[in-house]
Amino acid sequence: MPSARGPARRAGLPVVLAVAVTVVLWASAFIGVRAAGHDYAPGSLALGRQLAGSLGLTAVVAVRWLRSGHRPVLPRGRVLAGVLAWGVGWFSLYNLALNAAEQHLDAGTTALLVNVAPVLVAVLAGVLLGEGFPRRLLVGMASAFAGVAIIAAATSSGERDVVGVALGLTAAVLYAAGATSQKRLLAHLDALTMTWVGCLAGTVALLPFAPALAADAAAAPPSSTWAVVLLGLGPTAVAFTTWGYALSRLSAGRAAATTYLVPPLVVVLSWLVLAEVPAPVTFAGGALCLAGVAVATLPRRRVAPVPPVPAARA
Repeated sequence: MPSARGPARRAGLPVVLAVAVTVVLWASAFIGVRAAGHDYAPGSLALGRQLAGSLGLTAVVAVRWLRSGHRPVLPRGRVLAGVLAWGVGWFSLYNLALNAAEQHLDAGTTALLVNVAPVLVAVLAGVLLGEGFPRRLLVGMASAFAGVAIIAAATSSGERDVVGVALGLTAAVLYAAGATSQKRLLAHLDALTMTWVGCLAGTVALLPFAPALAADAAAAPPSSTWAVVLLGLGPTAVAFTTWGYALSRLSAGRAAATTYLVPPLVVVLSWLVLAEVPAPVTFAGGALCLAGVAVATLPRRRVAPVPPVPAARA
């Protein structure tokens, strides 16, 4: 009789690949932002990335429409307003803060700061969703923010570095707010449609930077311009699509846990591609951040109850 594990493993392989693609592309985004940031200002970089991402996502939506024969169902009313606000916050404000942070800090340090976001998501869930503040959340918060303090101290060689830490934490707050609101909105529409509409909203919000984008694109070398385009097509269009696929087949906790791989991967890629390595003290702070995030967000193991032992008969 054939084993039932074979089909299960084959069915799980696409999910594993989707998660791997998402993590690698999201990690590469920190490298791309750092590289292109030498020739593009934060606003023009954000707009260029979102234009490419909007085109990519529109192509994905069009292909799905042609394959299924059903046009995407767009949100309305309060749901539409929520998706538009989410898109502006996530695709516009978050990217502006991230791009500006990487003007001051290396890619690895920025990734470590932004990865505090899962702890902030847990805090927002406790405040807005009534999930409370268990002891492990408080311990995780203390560890994560102790790590942030160490990173801030290690990089505070000047005013620019302090600004970079503040911008990195701002990006983490926007990330957390976006993730919390996305959880609520996904109950009303599918992930791809939400990402597509939100990306378009973020692109429109960034249009005031169009003159700066035109000026930077005219002066930048082709390598930086291609980096901007690839940021939109890869970490935005492709990664959000694969993330939605994986999230629909995994629990939210297991899916979120995979993003803990992003900061270490960013450090490795930053060393290989940009020849940047954070200071040793920064690694210690980053380890505290990651440990705090893990303690605060990973689910506890439930111990199976031990069945009662039947009493011996005389």
